[in-house]
Amino acid sequence: MGSPLIKVCGMADADNARQVAALAPDMMGFIFYRPSPRNAFGLAPDVVRQLPAAIRKVGVFVDETAETVFRIAGQYGLDAVQLHGGEPPESCAGLAGRGLTIIKAFGISSAGDLSAAGGYEGACDLFVFDTKTPLKGGSGRRFDHSVLSGYTGRTPFLLSGGIGPEDAATDLSIYSRCAGFDLNSRFETAPGIKDTELLRIFIETVRNKKI
Repeated sequence: MGSPLIKVCGMADADNARQVAALAPDMMGFIFYRPSPRNAFGLAPDVVRQLPAAIRKVGVFVDETAETVFRIAGQYGLDAVQLHGGEPPESCAGLAGRGLTIIKAFGISSAGDLSAAGGYEGACDLFVFDTKTPLKGGSGRRFDHSVLSGYTGRTPFLLSGGIGPEDAATDLSIYSRCAGFDLNSRFETAPGIKDTELLRIFIETVRNKKI
């Protein structure tokens, strides 16, 4: 397989978004959930639309209506949507049918939480396994990654939840179907503002690895 995918999530500042884009991550995430301190509603749509075409733009939503998701996806030129609430498989399949790449996030605290992903097989292109918290992500906390050895699904996943600079040394081969990393709060100087030097070192390191 190739190098791990890198998604940098929680972009909320126009200049910082452009600086992160210059590092050429595979994906950049923009949170359209107002309770999040990293929500992207303050960004002009053109800031997202004018980012390099090679970077997939991901909108993150929590229990939002399909109509709103699709409207914002069109407004901001999103390539994919990440559903971070209790959205059922039917919602994922419905959005996929309208041409969007679908990422579904699951909060994980124990091996039993992985079973919820089974009902979404075939309805999503990618999963995100994040730390289970009331805040729907961005907590900077990590779950016990050893539980992922029990994941037997076909859908690849990004590893999230407290991923930090030190995780560049992680051997991804120990995680069945791990596609890469979803980076957020551990690379920040403030909510929504990423430390581009820490990201640069991480991205360069993991892109020299193979999984």
